[in-house]
Amino acid sequence: MKTPSSLEGLIEALKCLPGVGPKSAQRMAYHLLQRNQPGAQKLAHALTYALDHIRHCEKCNNFTEDEVCELCGSGRRDASLLCVVEMPADLLMMEQAQCYRGMYFVLMGRLSPLDGIGPKEIHLDRLIKRALDGEVKEVVLATNFTVEGEATAHYISELLHVRGMKVTRIARGLPVGGELEHVDSGTLAQAVLERRDI
Repeated sequence: MKTPSSLEGLIEALKCLPGVGPKSAQRMAYHLLQRNQPGAQKLAHALTYALDHIRHCEKCNNFTEDEVCELCGSGRRDASLLCVVEMPADLLMMEQAQCYRGMYFVLMGRLSPLDGIGPKEIHLDRLIKRALDGEVKEVVLATNFTVEGEATAHYISELLHVRGMKVTRIARGLPVGGELEHVDSGTLAQAVLERRDI
């Protein structure tokens, strides 16, 4: 029996999610169509709305509905500190740890030449412009302690050092190979407090 093309399309679309293979996508599609059509409608509406309204903050590159996100628009943050993280989940983890009161820049990835991700794909030109805006005195590199995260931190530090910018790296209180969004708040707070020059 041939699967309807619209169902095939739904299964194929669900496979774009991380960790979702053909079988999981098929189970999700059947569940949404057979057991939870209101949930499917809500999901479709939420995705459409998000795609229409979410964009990148002009200052930090994080997701927002406005030109400048709420965090960048706050007058209570220390504008002399700029923390560079890989993903929005990393920014959220930093905020939950309540150990950092500066500004952020979200790369939306990390350097990975094998995957075709270079400086342009992670918006390093925007980061350099932001770091050299005259307000920033220190750039804190908080990329993950993976091979790609370390390479990204090293590349950014080289770009900023030649321009006379002070660059620090969060301390290795985090496990090697670990990612910020999976670390407890105490460990992350200690890593930020013990950051070092690189």
